[in-house]
Amino acid sequence: MNISHDATPKMNIVAIKVANRSTSAAKVQQLLTQYGCYIKTRIGFHHTAEDHCAEDGLIILQMVGGCEVTDELIAKLNVLEQVQAKYVAFP
Repeated sequence: MNISHDATPKMNIVAIKVANRSTSAAKVQQLLTQYGCYIKTRIGFHHTAEDHCAEDGLIILQMVGGCEVTDELIAKLNVLEQVQAKYVAFP
């Protein structure tokens, strides 16, 4: 989904689902580092307990830098196996 370029939303939020963190996390981290100057806030969630750590996780990003940068990051994330990124709009 491309972000509307007609109006800049008040918040650019990206949700990233990582289905297999042990094999996908390094590639996701590499991209997030590459776009680090455009990531204002990053929050990660995964289920964990003393005897178990879930393989899937969710990362929420608050982006700055415009729609083109956000579109580009989402496209690169969606190329990775077991990774799904989506734009969430809050006008």
